[in-house]
Amino acid sequence: MYIVIVGGGRAGHSLAKTLLEEGHEVLVVDKRDEVCEEINEELGSICEVGDGCDANVLLEAGVERADMFVALTGSDEDNLVACQLAKHRFSVPRTAARVNNPSHEALFKGLGIDITVSSINLVLEQIEHEVPTRFLTHLVTLDNASLEIVQVKIPEGSVVAGNTVGQVDLPNGALITLLLRDNLPPQRPNGNTVLQAGDDVLVVINRECEEALRLALTQEAAPKAEAE
Repeated sequence: MYIVIVGGGRAGHSLAKTLLEEGHEVLVVDKRDEVCEEINEELGSICEVGDGCDANVLLEAGVERADMFVALTGSDEDNLVACQLAKHRFSVPRTAARVNNPSHEALFKGLGIDITVSSINLVLEQIEHEVPTRFLTHLVTLDNASLEIVQVKIPEGSVVAGNTVGQVDLPNGALITLLLRDNLPPQRPNGNTVLQAGDDVLVVINRECEEALRLALTQEAAPKAEAE
């Protein structure tokens, strides 16, 4: 997917980094030279200086071919205008806007913004529904800042599909607390619970072990050798 992000602050920077790591094409637009310099130094030349409310700037950013447009500035007015331009001038199929003042949400919805959010994690969740390649979603950071609850979808072909929870080589301290399967009621898994492709599991994890958890639950099983 090609995703244009207006606003290179902490939220935009974090979202861009995550999407790049997952293989998406990303362009960030921000008015501030220093913000673009910082992003480009860390992530490569993906940030352009400009006003996301300017149609010419968006045109230069190639927004007409974008699959999704996300406005994450600190100004509700700017986010609304940028999304309106993307949707109605350039026909971007999906738009998402950060709503800093909750009282503005009805206005955003009424004007056709597809997704209104107040948290970067909600943006990522929405993109996950649009792009099923994202298997791990942050849900909650616990009071102990080193711990968090994440949701992981077990994909087709995962090495753990068909194994019990007790057989999974989880990172040290990781705890699967809830299993969501199709339209069935949530269940608390135990060591004998068999995991299936398509399951969603909620896991309490040390944030430093997040990548190890993702690999443990989503890496593909090795192909079976063909019988001679």
